[in-house]
Amino acid sequence: MPNRTSSHYDSAVGPESLQLIEGRSAWIGAELARSDEWIYPLAPAEVAELDAAMRATRERPMVEIGREQFRLPKLGPVLGEILDTLLEGRGFALIRGIPRDAYSIEEIARIYWGIGAHIGNARSQNAKGHLLGHVRDLNLSTTDPSVRIYQTTERQTFHTDSCDVVALLCLQKSKSGGLSSLTSSMSVYNEMVRRRPDLAALLFEPLATDRRGEVPEGMPPYFMLPVFNEYQGYLSVIYARRYIESAQRFPDVPRLTEAQREALDLFDSLAEDARLRLDMAFEPGDVQLVCNHVILHDRTAYEDWPEPERKRHLLRLWLATPRGRPLPPAYAQRYGSVEVGNRGGIHVPGTRLNVPLEPV
Repeated sequence: MPNRTSSHYDSAVGPESLQLIEGRSAWIGAELARSDEWIYPLAPAEVAELDAAMRATRERPMVEIGREQFRLPKLGPVLGEILDTLLEGRGFALIRGIPRDAYSIEEIARIYWGIGAHIGNARSQNAKGHLLGHVRDLNLSTTDPSVRIYQTTERQTFHTDSCDVVALLCLQKSKSGGLSSLTSSMSVYNEMVRRRPDLAALLFEPLATDRRGEVPEGMPPYFMLPVFNEYQGYLSVIYARRYIESAQRFPDVPRLTEAQREALDLFDSLAEDARLRLDMAFEPGDVQLVCNHVILHDRTAYEDWPEPERKRHLLRLWLATPRGRPLPPAYAQRYGSVEVGNRGGIHVPGTRLNVPLEPV
């Protein structure tokens, strides 16, 4: 793909200028499903190392724990290699083997935070300033424009989060459903270029995306970014179809054209394609790491257990990695900054950063 160095978005990107993405980030789910190369099983010595690091730092507030404090002599270099995979390879990994039942919620949260500290810096995930998120049904519905999908049992649909890397730790599985699905957004782009380059070109034009009530000071209640963003030799994707649609409620937002809707429909159908996507079931203690710039993620709808203590429950981190690709200046609308290591998250007036140990 050619390098476009313009700091603004040129809506005149033509189908004839689009080139295919090559490399490990453009993977095919049906092929990865035949292997377990994307799963890293923790060895007993690595689990013991995590346990020791957690106990050595348990008196520190979590916000003060970085990779220097959470020392992992053996596992740390492995996490560095996993970070390489996130940023330069397939864009995701699954770490398996943390003994969830051996720990209290605070202890396992500290282990999870320590793993995250070796990947990047935690960012606020909502207007409440939560650095540690809880993905759990709160008996809400997305018919309320202030509700985020992770607070419901609804299917999420394929999307990206507003950070370099999103991490999920499974504490408890649902009764049924709730599968995690990943698709390479680079493969979605490639397929669009092969099938309908005219529609692929349209997704280089800015579209309005709803902020769902989490509005930074001086900003409109939506942001304007293309789905496909080419900058300094990298193609990055930012996408949330539900919120593109809900942004249409604002009177000053440009109306989606029939051609734009056709492009979004094709994008969605490719993200959901059984050949392109990879489905996985989480086990308690699993940690999934996903690079938002090259991966779309989804969760199927689920049925939960009636008992509160058995309800599906994931912990989430949004992470800014200490190194990574350049992002176009317009990303600052959503990321707050495009500075590597200091970008991403939700920034609104009055936010106070905190690390809740229960869903609030």
